[in-house]
Amino acid sequence: MRLTALGRPMVAALFLWLAAPAWADPMLQVVDPAGKVLAELPFPPEGEICLSWAHSVTGGAVADCFGTTSGRLVLRRSYLHDYAAGLGEVAGRGRVLPAEGGGYWIVEINEPLPPTGLPLRVGPAFVGHSLTNGRDTIDLSALAANQRVSLRATD
Repeated sequence: MRLTALGRPMVAALFLWLAAPAWADPMLQVVDPAGKVLAELPFPPEGEICLSWAHSVTGGAVADCFGTTSGRLVLRRSYLHDYAAGLGEVAGRGRVLPAEGGGYWIVEINEPLPPTGLPLRVGPAFVGHSLTNGRDTIDLSALAANQRVSLRATD
């Protein structure tokens, strides 16, 4: 069948559909220093992705949770197991709330990260760097232990 047999309106509609950009949900990418994407994790609708790890001094749980705005990561909240070894709040940067089961959350941080993303030196297995969107998890320590990566958002 020739395209002209479909009629001009149908051919025009087909062209516009094929030329339209693919609309995708925002993603968090793990990128190596050469720019190679090592892993991707979709942001849930209206949700966040959390980076979790064990604190290097106390071994307690720590997490930073990110959203995305206009293709940029935004730090929304952080979980801290206690106020040990440099952990704590910064005046004027969010509110502290007790966490169920211990520790505390600093919420309403809403701090945009640089457009290039968040540089991160991934720790080994005992540090346990991981990313989760609530459904899927990326074990960063298994993927890139002792390596520098960047976490960045895409639209």
